[in-house]
Amino acid sequence: MKKFEGLPREIIALRVSKEIEDNSYVNLGIGIPTLVSNWLEGRDVILQSEIGMLKTGSLAEGADIDQDLINASCQPVLEVPGTVYFDISESFAMIRGGHVDVTVMGAFQVNESGDFASWMNPSRGLNGVGNIGGSMDLAAGAKRLFIAMEHETNNGMPKIVRELTYPATARKKVNIIFTDLAVIEVTPKGLLLKEIYPGLTVEDIQSVTEPTLLIAPDLKEIEL
Repeated sequence: MKKFEGLPREIIALRVSKEIEDNSYVNLGIGIPTLVSNWLEGRDVILQSEIGMLKTGSLAEGADIDQDLINASCQPVLEVPGTVYFDISESFAMIRGGHVDVTVMGAFQVNESGDFASWMNPSRGLNGVGNIGGSMDLAAGAKRLFIAMEHETNNGMPKIVRELTYPATARKKVNIIFTDLAVIEVTPKGLLLKEIYPGLTVEDIQSVTEPTLLIAPDLKEIEL
């Protein structure tokens, strides 16, 4: 199967950041989602880390690195004015209490119903061992759930599938899928293709997507 070259991971994160409204409380999961923090500087967006940090800043570099200040991927992050800290019980009271407006997560698979799998990849051969962390709580508790991921696996297989073959993280929770090739909204009628990587066609995107895509009347190139 042909594997298409699309947006770099950092630019997927940029596109996700444009979908986040000001005055939102946001949690960023492991992988591409953590990069979203680099595109929110100066925005009125409050990042919550389940490890116990509210108003997390962007990723830290060089002399600014403090290994006591980390995000979900254990990457060092910056404080911003008003940063506060709390224990894990308070953190999950925020998450489970429905106080997070948007959660951005990665995924191994997503289907057209908005189910997604992110915590265990059977192909790694670890006999069912995975890493749930706070992902199920975050997916269930968020008002909106965005998935940020590559459109295909490393060997060119679709990650947007008809049915999950990996253990589910949550059912019917995904609102929008952001990939290196497209922006796709999960709707009651199916997956709506809204934006597409420049130079690719609808047929190209469909060839690496298992479910039949609905095409938005105003389909356009990915907006950055």
